[in-house]
Amino acid sequence: MNLAAVEEREFKAIALSFLFVFALMSAYYILRPIRDGMSSDWSDVELSWLWTGTMLVSFIAVSIYGWVVSRIAFRLLVPSLYGFFALSFLCFYFANYLPISSVLADKAFYIWLSVFNLFHVSVFWSFMSELFDREQAPRLFGYIAAGSSIGALVGPIIPLLFAHRLGMNNLMLLASVMLLIPIPLILALENIKSGKLGTGVLRQDISRGQTIGGSPLQGYRTFIGSRYLISIAVFIVLYTSIGSFVYFELKNLLADYDISQRLKIWAGIDLAVNALAILTAMLATSRLTVRFGLGVTLAMVPVIVSGGLFALALLPLTWIVVGLQVVRRAGNFAITRPAREVLFTAVDRESRFKAKPVIDILVYRGGDMVSGWAFTGLTHGFGLGLGPVAMIGGCIAILWAVVGLALGKVFTRDLGALESRMESSEHTGTVRFEEKRLG
Repeated sequence: MNLAAVEEREFKAIALSFLFVFALMSAYYILRPIRDGMSSDWSDVELSWLWTGTMLVSFIAVSIYGWVVSRIAFRLLVPSLYGFFALSFLCFYFANYLPISSVLADKAFYIWLSVFNLFHVSVFWSFMSELFDREQAPRLFGYIAAGSSIGALVGPIIPLLFAHRLGMNNLMLLASVMLLIPIPLILALENIKSGKLGTGVLRQDISRGQTIGGSPLQGYRTFIGSRYLISIAVFIVLYTSIGSFVYFELKNLLADYDISQRLKIWAGIDLAVNALAILTAMLATSRLTVRFGLGVTLAMVPVIVSGGLFALALLPLTWIVVGLQVVRRAGNFAITRPAREVLFTAVDRESRFKAKPVIDILVYRGGDMVSGWAFTGLTHGFGLGLGPVAMIGGCIAILWAVVGLALGKVFTRDLGALESRMESSEHTGTVRFEEKRLG
């Protein structure tokens, strides 16, 4: 990893952030193969209903989170959230010893892990957008994303090697304990965020003992009122539509395997995804953003995916589906996701912690729900096979790339205007950095 772009005062914050996301992703990737292994037990229609349930639960969770953000002290917000999720998976562990339907418990776990998947990542990157400013983010987020990829590489090794020995129950217990690790790291990052790191954004930081305040529904209002945030949401919906189509195809291809075999296959895919993602994140991500700009970086993976989908339309083979899943997810982790998170350094704190979860969770799961039913309609309603569905997906991926280019252009334009205003203004004492809400 070339750390030439990292300043000495930033090393400690990067190291702690790296460990933070490493622990999060390791815990999640212990649980993910369990969830994905269950999916082949259900039909496309059943899975579409589960995704609909996930969207509804996400709406409730985001609304409750908006209420909590308005009332809990900011310094307690992030560690409390991860403590809550650790407790929730501990409850699933004990639920397996209660006299309840295993099918009901499995479906509840599938929905809840799908909600957690987006919540824990969204809040992490919100915290990172709070920690680093708009100049630092393009340079540093790629290095931090490498921690995500390494955690996602280590996590699936555990179920891959020990699934038969430990069993699903003990894997849940292990993941619950691992979700407690980020809490002391968050507290340490809070202590240095206004110290050595000392960026412009951080110097205007609200007292850690205060709440963010405002209405619990402000996140929805902010999102609806901002063309910039709506554009990010469109980018995410287009991403989810491609992911949903590929996921459904894989789920159907693995229906003939038993649950242990599926768990190992999904864990193996996760390993391949994250091995590729870590190499990309460590060697290329930051260079891509700095050299080619945010717009090109956002469009890069969609262009590659569109090519893969068109190839799949011509040669509808299983190994191409698997390869496309690996490339799509690895590219998202290493390139698209860090670049997308840079976009949120251009909004204020309330938008990061209230509107951002609406986009990352509710919009994402809404996109899953719509695309899941769309896939079911194309295959069951119109009887389309893998080739025609892949052709439709390739066209969607091209639109996804166009939206990414447009978002990068808006971000770059606004950043230049903001820097011009800052250079022309007079500053005395502590600088107060007033961020312009885009849209």
